[in-house]
Amino acid sequence: MRKVARVVLLDPQNRILLLHGHEPEDPADDWWFTPGGGVEGDESRAQAALRELAEETGITEVELGPVLWRRMCSFPFAGRRWDQDEWYYLARTTQTATRAVALTELERRSVAGARWWTCQELARAHETVYPTRLAELLRTLLDEGPPAGPVTLDPEIV
Repeated sequence: MRKVARVVLLDPQNRILLLHGHEPEDPADDWWFTPGGGVEGDESRAQAALRELAEETGITEVELGPVLWRRMCSFPFAGRRWDQDEWYYLARTTQTATRAVALTELERRSVAGARWWTCQELARAHETVYPTRLAELLRTLLDEGPPAGPVTLDPEIV
């Protein structure tokens, strides 16, 4: 089980930043997802969240908040199955320009860019987005604020 830290990054207009990913050998098999990745060595999940965000987006001016959600997921990607225990951290930034600065070789072959989404755009999107209920989760977050403690999301097996 891979320990993963993800970031629900919001800008001052409450737009969320998502990365556009795809299968390395099939760009038409694509989806949108939050920045983040695996915990390395003895770093904490919070440290992993900030490191991954910086590597994938170049954004370092971040106020890291609480863990919003936890999710177990399993999916095929790049010829193998990934089993992950994901924690989603809330973060805010005023830095909206993005530039990947330290992608792995696999990320270079499978991440096509980044985009800021409004909650309304996300709710109307026909693209695949992970986690699958992200528009609903974001609406609740914006309406009610962060939960008192992390909410466990339904497991997702693709």
